Amino acid sequence: MIPANVEQLFDVTHEPASKQRLMSGQSNYARCPHCGYEGRLATPIVYHDNDKELLLTFFPPELGLPLNEQEKMIGPLIKQIVDRLPSEKRKGYLFSPQANLTYESMMETILNKDGISSEMIKSQQERVQFMEKLMQVTSKDVRLELIKQNEKIIDEQFFALFSRIAQNAMQSGQEPIARALIEIQTQLLEETAYGRQLKESVAEMEAAQQVLQEAGQSLTREKLLDFVIEAKSDLRIRAYVSMARAGMDYVFFQNLTDKIEKASPEEKTKLEGVREKLLFFTAEIDKQIEARLKQAQKFVETILEQPDIEKATQANLDNFSQDAVEVVNQMLKQASEANDYTRMGKLQKMVQVLQTASAPPPEVAFIEQLLQAPDEAALDQMLTENDEMVNQQFVDALSGLVAQMESQPDNPEAKDMAEKLTEIYKVALKRVMKKNMAG
Repeated sequence: MIPANVEQLFDVTHEPASKQRLMSGQSNYARCPHCGYEGRLATPIVYHDNDKELLLTFFPPELGLPLNEQEKMIGPLIKQIVDRLPSEKRKGYLFSPQANLTYESMMETILNKDGISSEMIKSQQERVQFMEKLMQVTSKDVRLELIKQNEKIIDEQFFALFSRIAQNAMQSGQEPIARALIEIQTQLLEETAYGRQLKESVAEMEAAQQVLQEAGQSLTREKLLDFVIEAKSDLRIRAYVSMARAGMDYVFFQNLTDKIEKASPEEKTKLEGVREKLLFFTAEIDKQIEARLKQAQKFVETILEQPDIEKATQANLDNFSQDAVEVVNQMLKQASEANDYTRMGKLQKMVQVLQTASAPPPEVAFIEQLLQAPDEAALDQMLTENDEMVNQQFVDALSGLVAQMESQPDNPEAKDMAEKLTEIYKVALKRVMKKNMAG
């Protein structure tokens, strides 16, 4: 039997995460791990978005059912949608659902409502088709010829789409496809203008990250400014802005202005150029942050409108980004200041679900305690007092953390942590082995 997640109702107003499942092909799509077959399932679909006043239906023609039978299947799903909505949100569009003759036309309607034009959809389809061609070719030379012929569409949008497809392949256990995609990506990074630019940008980000990590707790505005001035490329300056925007405040720019005023004519020209770039890059980052926060706020407001806040939050945990969590905390603060107890109550329910979900597993919390042990005797005592926790699962968690720290050889803090964790691991492993032998 081929495993598949079958869904007929995608009520985005009730469950925002359902849209992602539909658009990404997580639902109503079968993949056989044995024979390699994959394809979309012929399933009736009802899609609803109250904010966009959108109620769409799609009934696969291959099912061959008469109209009255179709209505019998789709009618109860639409009733479910209406019943969930408060009376003030029940508008005229609910009484005239848009029937779609094809699955593709339904998807296009959804994307058009999101501000994605038919031209943009066509552009994405062109990129997907090109990816499929690349995957069908095993020879690097033939692939290179294809790349040269299509270089105009190998851009940021192409790499973002490529990355999503590779990630989905990994998550769905399609390792041969994922490996092939990684090989193609390596060639694209080396053989295309945008790929080389992207590779250079990633290298600059990694280098900037290393500089900031080495500065650690001693990083000040003055040091950050020195790093920016010493940067050899605009990409490095952009990397510093993206990672340390919070430190580039009024005082930071005032320090730069002071340097400009005291500089020689030649140095002054250079520093003014740096300031101009900083102002451009910070404005760019600020716009991105603002757009993300607006999107996060809209998402949180959608959850707050649900009748069961805890259930809705739990169902959408995967969609809570760091931005969304920050928005929740800010909203809670504003509600508290305004004495809006109804809103506070809803937000507190949301926070409780988020805190429970983000709490570390018991073994990780215990490891954090063990790291505070002043010496081996104290460590041994803590392990004895919590003997029931010292099992194979605990040792595996330790092993994973050690490997994680050791994968950062250039980070001195990670190196120290790896040494401490290794000591704990050795002591814990001995205890588990003794238990196993005794048992």
